[in-house]
Amino acid sequence: MKKVVKIGIIICHRYHTCGGGKCFRSMKNREGAFSIYKNMDIELVGYSTCDGCPGGNIEYVPEEMKKNGAEVIHFATGMVVGYPPCASITHFKKFIEEQYKLKVVIGTHPIPEKYYVIHSALKTWESPVWQEYIKPTLATEEIRLAYN
Repeated sequence: MKKVVKIGIIICHRYHTCGGGKCFRSMKNREGAFSIYKNMDIELVGYSTCDGCPGGNIEYVPEEMKKNGAEVIHFATGMVVGYPPCASITHFKKFIEEQYKLKVVIGTHPIPEKYYVIHSALKTWESPVWQEYIKPTLATEEIRLAYN
């Protein structure tokens, strides 16, 4: 029997009407940040927005997800590719890991190519911190094009 990892996903509130299609497709296909679960089953136990800047739900939503069994919280790729990327992402990650003792993974689905191109041109992700943050979702060009 495969290990089941229970996860929660927090999305940027700018995309609060997002249906989650890319996240769910990449979860099913184990692409992007979900590739770390190649030989495991995943159970989604929570899905919410951050509640908008400055992230009011970051204080409460992880607690609810943890009560539902969450072991890992994923920040949706939208928090990385939005214009601008989430300015509070580092703070949110540190808070959740310290307050709730949950692992936080930056990203869900692979970065779509159109976002990769513009952020590369803008040099958005040049810092070592951002290079580390995009690593789980930086797939091949072919996969990035499939997520456009």
